[in-house]
Amino acid sequence: MPETPLRIVIVDDEPLARTVVREFAAEDPEIEIVADCANGFEAVKAVAELKPDLVLLDVQMPKLDGFEVLELLGRDQPVVFITAYDQYALRAFEVHAVDYLLKPFSAERFQEAMARARERLRGKAAMPVDEIVRDAKPKTGPAERVLIRDGANVHVLPVDKIDYVEAQDDYVAFKSEGKQYLKDQTLAAVEATLDPARFVRIHRSFILNVDRIAKVELYAKDSRMAILRDGTRLPVSRAGYARLSQLL
Repeated sequence: MPETPLRIVIVDDEPLARTVVREFAAEDPEIEIVADCANGFEAVKAVAELKPDLVLLDVQMPKLDGFEVLELLGRDQPVVFITAYDQYALRAFEVHAVDYLLKPFSAERFQEAMARARERLRGKAAMPVDEIVRDAKPKTGPAERVLIRDGANVHVLPVDKIDYVEAQDDYVAFKSEGKQYLKDQTLAAVEATLDPARFVRIHRSFILNVDRIAKVELYAKDSRMAILRDGTRLPVSRAGYARLSQLL
């Protein structure tokens, strides 16, 4: 009995690279290309609307790179990375057993990656997104923006607009100018990307932009409350107060 076609989305800013993938995919009757995207914003929209089985994702792209796209797609979206030679990223992909195609790749290598992807899909393995991004993305200093997916749209939030970040179950909520933006991420992963001179973990559930603090009040033994300029009150743990005191 034939397999259900593997529905794929191709994401690469180079038209020639997309053409190569299309040609290799066309040789396999069990692959259906549902979208062909020239940038990360198109990719997020296509995945949200078409819900493919697999995304073939170029790592090196302008505007949104492959790791930023991966963060936006989340751990439930299977991905095979396409990359030019990058020893740092390749090591990380191997550590996390994530498949990748190293440019230029052959039709045989492409089919091998598709076979592995099908195996993964049968096993329903989630992508270790936070770990892949942490280990494979080039270290370029603290983040200057946060990308948040809202359905098929992407919000680009400059970090200086963030008031605080709150853990909410499996998500984090970025609070900015009276609005809330939810992202499928851990608070620890957010903390690792933000500038420690500007953002401090004041509580197991909160990271605060220190520029937003009006004052810190003691309201019970060893319990403090950070009062923000807009009147928001956030709990400060003992360890959080020690970290905060070093910055204030």
